Amino acid sequence: MLKIDNLRVNYGGIEAVKGISFEVPDKSIVTLIGANGAGKSTTLKSIVGLVKPSAGSSITLDGEELIGKDTPDIISKGIALVPEGRHVFPDMTVIENIKIGAYLRNDDIREDINWVYDLFPRLKERSWQLSGTLSGGEQQMLAVARALMSHPKILMMDEPSLGLAPLIVKDIFSIIREINKKGVTVLLIEQNANMALHTADMGYVLETGRITMTGSGKMLLADESVKAAYLGKKKN
Repeated sequence: MLKIDNLRVNYGGIEAVKGISFEVPDKSIVTLIGANGAGKSTTLKSIVGLVKPSAGSSITLDGEELIGKDTPDIISKGIALVPEGRHVFPDMTVIENIKIGAYLRNDDIREDINWVYDLFPRLKERSWQLSGTLSGGEQQMLAVARALMSHPKILMMDEPSLGLAPLIVKDIFSIIREINKKGVTVLLIEQNANMALHTADMGYVLETGRITMTGSGKMLLADESVKAAYLGKKKN
């Protein structure tokens, strides 16, 4: 569904992403893991048009080139981003935030509102509460619900577990799997490599702007170098 080919991104004189290529198959969960500064967030921002890749880069969705299109056009084609840090609108209610996610749609959104409330019952309970008064976990749920309201083919998530308690992290990853079962493709970047690789069909290891390893989630979980670098386990 989504294909990235020779993606390069420069910030000033620094090349943050150095010619990476990978694919996100339809209805799969794919994760990019790596340390801070590896280029993970830059990759997602490039896909939705928030940063401009260098010449020679290619990002295609169902064979259509996305580079050069503006962000609303890319979103309308079926890609949604849950940004790092959640970025809900704090002075608006939960339901107002959810409806904003459907701002490019002109059809009936009531069924989708009911769906996200089924996924996140706590949001339904807090429907008229100001979003800025929610807990961190609830704000993360709201950011995901808002993104789902655009009816995406691909949901991209930037560090969804960041700053959350372990129990809430388990809830978030359970919901990611549930979303995927409904036919939504997921591209996930996550520093919690253990949770990400247990959830993903396919994983890519990104180090200083380059992909250094690829394989199924299970394969990467079993790799000794991945264990040592990202899972807190020493090599034998």
